[in-house]
Amino acid sequence: MGGVTMSLTTATTAARPNGKHINIYEPHEWKHSTQVAGVTWKNPVGTASGTFQYAAVRWFYDVSQLGAVCTKGCSPIPWEGNPSPRTAEGPASNLNAVGLQNPGVDHYLEDDLPKLKKAGAMVIANVAGHCDDDYMQVVAKLADSDADMLEINVSCPNVTHGGMSVGTDPVALATLMDKLRPMTDKPMIVKLTPNVTDITVPARAAVEHGADALSMINTVLGMRLNIRTGEPIIANKTGGVSGPAVLPIGIAAVYRVRTALPEIPIIGLGGIDSGEKALEYLYAGANAVEVGAAALFDPVAPLRIARELDDLLDERPELAAKLAAGKTWR
Repeated sequence: MGGVTMSLTTATTAARPNGKHINIYEPHEWKHSTQVAGVTWKNPVGTASGTFQYAAVRWFYDVSQLGAVCTKGCSPIPWEGNPSPRTAEGPASNLNAVGLQNPGVDHYLEDDLPKLKKAGAMVIANVAGHCDDDYMQVVAKLADSDADMLEINVSCPNVTHGGMSVGTDPVALATLMDKLRPMTDKPMIVKLTPNVTDITVPARAAVEHGADALSMINTVLGMRLNIRTGEPIIANKTGGVSGPAVLPIGIAAVYRVRTALPEIPIIGLGGIDSGEKALEYLYAGANAVEVGAAALFDPVAPLRIARELDDLLDERPELAAKLAAGKTWR
């Protein structure tokens, strides 16, 4: 919780009973921008889908200060998610099987997206589905929306392809992208799962079939057991592992995909809880990063990390210049 303590020392206002927002950080003039698929981010740090909720974080910081806000996955209709228990702890990690609970794309367009845009955020709308038609319905509704970019989460179990994740099957991923790409001119990011033998294979399929950028990694498959009962702790049995423990996996994925696909923009995520760890992803070849699990224990983590990284880039002018020009270290 050190990040929260540091943040509170820079508070410019205090919590108020009249309901007005508080600002943990005073306004900041960003020195180092980046570009992802032709879209300029004022700094290289955004939120990762799934752990960001505007209704909560708006009390702590100004979301327009972030490079980007990637929102929770949207489905064609409201999804209730998986039964409880949904979460468990692991060594330096969190295990979750929330199941993409969300109120649906119509609510997103009527409520969440307008609020974020009014606040001045650069928004990446995450798209989820259990079949190709689900994805198509959501993209059709987001195609002409105020969202700045779309992120296609291909880690969902997909009934069109036998219940397997589209992201584990390059043929299924290519088929899905062939359907989605003609539906919108918005920059389209494909979010890749690490639960494959070679992540460069689905990465190449996504790019060859219309992805403008890639984000990686989504959570790693994991499980915890209750040693008193011998049964899985979470109701879904398995779940996604996130947090500091997955940092080396995410960095390796970015490095390998950057080597295989030197031109594609990449957003790195997984285990980032400091500016230094964000910097590792940039040196691995990412154009930008997203912060996820760290925000579960430190609500201001994305903005704190952005400010730390901004200062670190002061001392690395060559890297900073590459990012601002839409290039990467590798």
